[in-house]
Amino acid sequence: MAKGRVHEQWAQLRFSVIGQLLAAPPEKGALRSALVELAAREWRHPTTGAPVRFGASTIERWYYRALGERQDPIAVLRRKRRQDAGQQTALGVPLRQALLAQYAAHKSWSVRLHWDNLVALASSRPELQPVPSYATVLRFLRANGLDKRRPLTSRLTAGALRAEARLEQREVRSYEAEYVNGLWHWDFHHGSRKVLTPRGEWRTPMLLGILDDRSRLACHLQWYLAETAENVAHGLSQAIQKRGLPRAAMSDNGAAMTAAEIREGLGRLAVLHQTTLPYSPYQNAKQEAFWGPVEGRLMAMLEDVQDLSLATLNEATQAWVEYEYNRNIHSEIGEAPVTRFLAGPEVTRPSPDSASLKLAFTRTEQRTLRKSDGSLLIEGRRFEAPNRYRHLTRLEVRFASWDLGWVHLVDAQTGAVLCRLFPQDKTKNADGRRRSLEPIAAEPIAIKPAGGMAPLLAKLMEQRAATGLPPAYLPKDEGEES
Repeated sequence: MAKGRVHEQWAQLRFSVIGQLLAAPPEKGALRSALVELAAREWRHPTTGAPVRFGASTIERWYYRALGERQDPIAVLRRKRRQDAGQQTALGVPLRQALLAQYAAHKSWSVRLHWDNLVALASSRPELQPVPSYATVLRFLRANGLDKRRPLTSRLTAGALRAEARLEQREVRSYEAEYVNGLWHWDFHHGSRKVLTPRGEWRTPMLLGILDDRSRLACHLQWYLAETAENVAHGLSQAIQKRGLPRAAMSDNGAAMTAAEIREGLGRLAVLHQTTLPYSPYQNAKQEAFWGPVEGRLMAMLEDVQDLSLATLNEATQAWVEYEYNRNIHSEIGEAPVTRFLAGPEVTRPSPDSASLKLAFTRTEQRTLRKSDGSLLIEGRRFEAPNRYRHLTRLEVRFASWDLGWVHLVDAQTGAVLCRLFPQDKTKNADGRRRSLEPIAAEPIAIKPAGGMAPLLAKLMEQRAATGLPPAYLPKDEGEES
């Protein structure tokens, strides 16, 4: 007999006992002798396998129950479900409320800890007695989906509380972009090995990984010594030049991921930047799952390298990702990531050149132009503006905080780059030579000095004379000075 649920095995056994009576009904008056004959036989217990016998009256009850059911006689031979099954009457309303309140306050507790605290609470509250068994509490919590849950974070912030509530009230589903380069994921991973720097220091590197959502292709991997916006821009620029421009990208809410240079750079490249919700790393699960093969295969093959350097680690990473990970069959999609990436469908756009990418990942800020020497202050350094813009009060500049050698002046209305700005060279300015001022207007304006009385005052005097009244003062002859 095939293994199954216990009540199904018992129903099959009962049917096998009376099956012959149903297949060949006994003659009138011969039923009793047939039942006695069946009662004398031994049958095999459905769960223990031991020999077992059944009384004639029991077999007769089974026979008449199955005889009256023509559609499914085995169904009527199953054990009846208890009317109070699943109700857990041992848990009264006060006990349920106390247990639910305790779970709401301590979701990370084990069932045993909940039960022990419930027993302790009942000792001071008579209405909670008697306390049911541990198994009853376990069934109640499982039946209501109240499992042990690890807290998302140890900090009780407003964002953490909202994330907890959202995870309880909203379902979590996996997803996949419809097009290649439709969505990229990127994140940093703390390495498990330290590298030796040229300064003789042991540093723990961080891996920037950029993945295509649909194909799972690793667009670019590179190890850095810190998680900074500069390194994010450096890695994204290489991924774009390798695989083309994506349509959207997803990252967490770290300071390096949401820096002004990154946000504005992706906006200029027409890449929609989406961030995961706070304390919700499952939204970037593909990226989190990728760290498994990185540690399990790549780092495992480097465990015997004693003086591992950052350069060696990056060279090994490029070889592993291009010739193993991207070309091996992915267990979830059933094909190699590079095969799926090339098969499409895709919404890829061509990559800009290196200079355009470098200019894209910059921040835009406004600075006040100092009229005395035509300079402006950026990150504590003075930069000179061309004298043709000396009439402006506020200038809009674009720069990356990590590279002040690449600063540009832009049009505040259109965002177009006007010129490049250079830092002030006070030593060179000390030679005393000065350039002539460039004209501000497109065409020079002929300036003719105006003489005589101002037009407004002449007009006021004409208005007063037209009234015909004498001047409103008494003239006085001061005489000649002696």
